[in-house]
Amino acid sequence: MSEESNKPVYDLYERPPFLTWFGLSLQHLFSMFGATVLVPLLVGLNPGVALFSSGIGTLIHILITRGRIPAYMGSSFAFIIPMTSLLKTVGYPAVAQGVISVGVVYLIVALVVTFTGTDWINAIFPPAVVGPVIMVIGLSLAGAAASSATQLNGHYDLKVFVVALATLLATIAFNMFLRGFLGLLPVLLGIIFGYLVALAVGLVDLSVVSQAHWFQMPKFESFLDERGFVFYPAAVLSMAPLALVTLSEHLGHLMVLSKITGHDFFENPGLKRTLTGDGAASIAAGLVGGPAVTSYGENIGVMQLSRVYSVWVIGGAAFLAVIFSFIGKLSALISTIPGAVTGGVGFMLYGVIAAAGLQVIVDNQIDYSKKRNLMIAAPILVIGIGNFHLQLSSQVDFSGIALATVLGIVLNLVLPKVAASEKE
Repeated sequence: MSEESNKPVYDLYERPPFLTWFGLSLQHLFSMFGATVLVPLLVGLNPGVALFSSGIGTLIHILITRGRIPAYMGSSFAFIIPMTSLLKTVGYPAVAQGVISVGVVYLIVALVVTFTGTDWINAIFPPAVVGPVIMVIGLSLAGAAASSATQLNGHYDLKVFVVALATLLATIAFNMFLRGFLGLLPVLLGIIFGYLVALAVGLVDLSVVSQAHWFQMPKFESFLDERGFVFYPAAVLSMAPLALVTLSEHLGHLMVLSKITGHDFFENPGLKRTLTGDGAASIAAGLVGGPAVTSYGENIGVMQLSRVYSVWVIGGAAFLAVIFSFIGKLSALISTIPGAVTGGVGFMLYGVIAAAGLQVIVDNQIDYSKKRNLMIAAPILVIGIGNFHLQLSSQVDFSGIALATVLGIVLNLVLPKVAASEKE
């Protein structure tokens, strides 16, 4: 890849002209909206609050990291099971305490990093580990994208398949053949095209839009109940350990962002600030009634495709998320985007993340004829993509991505540089 083809259209600190800025921010909002709203729908929380907390959390993250990293904070899927259980048995005050405890874990780890530094990162995350882990982050979402792109109400539906394929092909065409302003918005245009196709074949229900009010206050919740503050230790014990899962994903996302933007975010703004930003964002979410938040692969994929890395654009998406959380008809309209469309776009977004991992391997000339490199990459890929997960209880479940990352770190540290058979 030539330097010119990899040159950013807008780099980290560059602010696009207003209309371009608005379109690029809207593209990010559309890309993350479905997944961010899906979490509260599955758990039983208010989607408007989740949208609000994702926007506020992102702005807090940008503030804490001094505007030096383009990361969007969306609702985390890692906490769905314990949040659902707590909401049904105790209520939101318990969920809030669990969400806040997740943020506190991030702050504690950030404090540890402050005193230990980040030199250890290069030691435990060499390219032989980083490349496969980044690939896993993208490819592990392939099953979810394929399911959304083929199924309706749990059953295979040909119309869903057609819409997803049309969305994918349109996104590819927009990437390859558009230039100028429109050339910066291939994902947004792909979503719009897919939505129109879905509307034509009857996959969109607009009744929720007509029923929604123009102004609609999100249903904010509190960690307090009618008795005031009541501590729920079970909520903390069930959710705080899962922060280790999202911590590993946080490191993986930083690796991807560092790779595609050409900026070392472990160095600047530094891991202590990115962890603090994530932790503060989750604490803020818990205080207003939202789920725990984390950085989003969808937005990373958008940046990889558009080569727009501007923090201003991410901040604009966050601001729009906050505004849209109060405009009932707009948020309702976006919520009608069917899974067929998000799945079709997901094939591209998740794939480009995996391709970024492959580029790490190619750029660093990782030799897989050497057994050590092969023994590290092979289990990372299969465990992560296959989601070989560790379930310690009904509420504590470490994902395949988390296990693959930890295993890759351990193997890199303990395996000899050269296999015994290769010394002969």
